[in-house]
Amino acid sequence: MGDRRQHRKAQVQQRTPKAADAPKSQIHNICVYCGSNSGADPAYAQAARKLGELIAKDNVGLVYGGGSLGLMGELARSVLAHGGRVTGIIPGFLSERERMLRDADELIVVEDMHQRKKLMFDRSDAFVALPGGIGTLEELVEQLTWAQLGRHAKPIVLVDIEGFWTPFLELIRHMKAQSFIRPNMDVSFRTVEHVEDVLPAIFAAAEPRRVEAEAVVAEKF
Repeated sequence: MGDRRQHRKAQVQQRTPKAADAPKSQIHNICVYCGSNSGADPAYAQAARKLGELIAKDNVGLVYGGGSLGLMGELARSVLAHGGRVTGIIPGFLSERERMLRDADELIVVEDMHQRKKLMFDRSDAFVALPGGIGTLEELVEQLTWAQLGRHAKPIVLVDIEGFWTPFLELIRHMKAQSFIRPNMDVSFRTVEHVEDVLPAIFAAAEPRRVEAEAVVAEKF
């Protein structure tokens, strides 16, 4: 009897994923917000291409705005070129202006911006902001707001390529200093300067969720 129990315990331990791998298993798709233009600094496009390569190599799917222009196109084509999965979500009225990427594995045309953002949220386990314009900023701030209000706990990462997001980070600090962001309502996100740090930052942010889930399961037994 004792031998059978020990054998069963060994089988269970073999099926249990390593702790280091557990956060990765929670991240199936990453939503990346970025510009439909390439920007003035060539480093932006270079970063988008490198991030696409890293996403594909880590076997994580990309969810993005569906366009083929600017950083959006650089990012998505890089994911595809390296064997990754791409889901593009674009409103019909932008399909020509942003030249939707028909090579995407899944291309979803929606009616308006609200549907686009909601579906991008539903399809994603984490959010990344590369350089971009007003649209990128709006999408980022919406996710920060929802997280601040406790509507989701998905990781959010800003990629501060060549200091692009520095003015935004200064504004966040100014809001805190002026008491418009209360200590108990902090804005939760991570900032990295290099795209090589994006996925590690996401997996690290997913770790507390894994630990919390394991604690809930432990209480039941």
